[in-house]
Amino acid sequence: MPELPEVEIVRQSLDKEIKQKKVKKVIIRNRNLRFKLPLNFSNFLKNLKILSVRRFSKYIILGLSNGSYCILHLGMSGTIHLVHNLKKNSITNTSFYNSPFLPRTHNHVEIIFDKVKIIYNDPRRFGFFEIIKNKKLLEERFSHLGPEPFDNRFNKEYVFTFFKGKEKNIKNYLIDQNFVSGIGNIYASEILYLSRINPHKKVNKIKKKDCEKIIINSKKILLEAIKKGGSSIRDFMNISGVKGSFQNNFKVYQREGQNCKRFKCHGIIKKKNISNRSTFFCNSCQK
Repeated sequence: MPELPEVEIVRQSLDKEIKQKKVKKVIIRNRNLRFKLPLNFSNFLKNLKILSVRRFSKYIILGLSNGSYCILHLGMSGTIHLVHNLKKNSITNTSFYNSPFLPRTHNHVEIIFDKVKIIYNDPRRFGFFEIIKNKKLLEERFSHLGPEPFDNRFNKEYVFTFFKGKEKNIKNYLIDQNFVSGIGNIYASEILYLSRINPHKKVNKIKKKDCEKIIINSKKILLEAIKKGGSSIRDFMNISGVKGSFQNNFKVYQREGQNCKRFKCHGIIKKKNISNRSTFFCNSCQK
């Protein structure tokens, strides 16, 4: 599943290509996504202008000229392809998962603008589009989710208070979107390594100074991943033909059995399943 940095790369591509453009036509080939597309979806979007392309957590939010919003979530396998009418670009994918080229199948939704169109491809169909009628309803839509790592609300007091009296381990909470929005499995392992915290550690045992480490390193890891174009953990490029390169910075993820990279640490990277998710950590320097 694309994580926050990869979704941010999609947002940046869409912001560059479709902002201030008017929707000319919408073609729906399959309404049966995670949530079934409404019957009026095509007519609703037609002739509306895209005023903004924002992101919250792993959601892309298109601000529309009638004051409403269109939310897009990529799910497990969804990708957005940008196709230019007058340009034969072999690389169409705006993100870092699945084919870099436009596949022949599973192209469920096309949103057509002047000279460019976006195509939503999703083999597993866990992604979705959702229309939100106004700003108040948009805020309500995300009210159950925790703050993003970059939000000022994600601070030491918030984290420490949230953890009080809770029994789950820290890895589970880092990927719990009700606690903090946008951190996924890959980056949770990297954040905990940088913070020297064992992923199995119970959150009610975590001190305030460690909460501060988690906050600082969450921002640091995610910003660095965005800067490097995300993590191309498969043979994949974005629409500019450039691979995400943060995978070259992995300290623990997918490094099972290898030596720890931390100076003077003689530990070995271990892999354990936590809540059915692969978790990587150093058996020596993460306490």
